[in-house]
Amino acid sequence: MSKEKLTFEQILSLDLPNIILYAAPIMIGLVALEWYLSYRHKKDYYDNKDTIAATVIGLVNVAMSAGLKVATFGIILFFYNMVPWTIPNTWWSFILCLLWLDFWRYWAHRIAHENRFWWATHVTHHNSEKYNWSVSFRLSWTQHIKIIFFIPVALAGFHPVMFFIVHQIAVLYQFWIHTEYIHKLPKPIEYIFTTPSHHRVHHASNEKYLDKNYGSTFIIWDRMFGTFMHEEERPAYGLTKQVNSYNPITLNFHEWTDIFRDVKNSKSLKEAYAMVFSRPSELEKVKAKFKEDEQVKV
Repeated sequence: MSKEKLTFEQILSLDLPNIILYAAPIMIGLVALEWYLSYRHKKDYYDNKDTIAATVIGLVNVAMSAGLKVATFGIILFFYNMVPWTIPNTWWSFILCLLWLDFWRYWAHRIAHENRFWWATHVTHHNSEKYNWSVSFRLSWTQHIKIIFFIPVALAGFHPVMFFIVHQIAVLYQFWIHTEYIHKLPKPIEYIFTTPSHHRVHHASNEKYLDKNYGSTFIIWDRMFGTFMHEEERPAYGLTKQVNSYNPITLNFHEWTDIFRDVKNSKSLKEAYAMVFSRPSELEKVKAKFKEDEQVKV
């Protein structure tokens, strides 16, 4: 159906609630509870310095998200106004929006693991050697540029307010799956939804688990596109090459620094391009190939 174009003023006048901000005290309380249980049960699920680093990263990210809300809305609003159709605001359209958004979250997440530039916007979430609810706070300060992956949601005709609400719900869903205390759930749930078991595999540095289970809310995309992996032995968490730092600045920018250094040391535009956009898991092979080619030239 046809629609009237929305304006910035109309959207801003709604004063939309920040659901994540309201949920923050509950999440912090659950982190404290999980930390206490881990301490009491003598589990190795927490590292105090790591948790502090994650909390600092999370708080800065919440502040950045609030500051960038207008810009984010502006992008979604622009593309929503580009198309002549709209999807009615009904209960079923919220479910449809969640499915469509989650489809693009899967691809955004997958690309963030398979392309070094986008990996730099995501690596912060993976550079902890622990797996607990505080890890859900570790979202890169440069992740906000990934808004471009969600433009298809606006182009489909979902109202920007619906996008705003559903996106926050999708982000909040990520919190509960970052724990080792919840084991496998009943099969129907495990088959459709992303669960702690699935996401533990995703955070693993074990070779067999690498680049698996990208699903955000639904695991069905991994099953459809061949990236699903069952949890077997307990994963080893973190990166294949650990950062060994608790500094939030380092945790957010170490990959960007490495990219800059590799580009600076490149001998050609082709090599520089490869240093930025190669698959992270194949980067050492790519570097070795360029080094070999250079020696042949000499």
